[in-house]
Amino acid sequence: MIITELLAILSIAAATGLRLALPLLLIGLMSGPQLWSNVPLLSRLPPALVLGVLATWSMAELMLSKDRYSQRFFQILELFLSPGVGALAGLAVARTFGLDGWINPLIGLISALLALVIQLLQVGWFYRPRRPPLWLFFVVDGLCIALAVLAFDAPNQGGIIALLLLWLVIRTSYLWQHWPRRSKPRS
Repeated sequence: MIITELLAILSIAAATGLRLALPLLLIGLMSGPQLWSNVPLLSRLPPALVLGVLATWSMAELMLSKDRYSQRFFQILELFLSPGVGALAGLAVARTFGLDGWINPLIGLISALLALVIQLLQVGWFYRPRRPPLWLFFVVDGLCIALAVLAFDAPNQGGIIALLLLWLVIRTSYLWQHWPRRSKPRS
């Protein structure tokens, strides 16, 4: 059924919206001996190179993204790269489930947009007057890993979590839009 595949694609796209390299690394590790054969651009590179780059970038995301100054670097870079990585990951999951053909551009677009809006939410939270607490960054890392694993093992649950994240993005953007109007004193 195509609904299950769509939910898996949403799950991996949401994971790439949270972190970039970690979902791609998990896609390769979970796909068995063929590694990144379903990922469009990564399948053309040597697997050892891809593994080294993704493992290094994942460790940097997990360790250095907690620091305030290196976090700015990561967020700017991830903001620009998240649509492309989201599209690659969505297409990789679609290929894993056997979806090919005319639907691929639509899958790439949906995955790219979901990854971008989730990344925009993270950037928005960072530039608020009060920085989010440190434990929240660990929750984001755990959620990214869970969404990437659920995309393959339990796509329905992963897709529902991704849709809840999309609802959170919409709700937060609505609150941020109307914030100045609520904070003005009444005359």
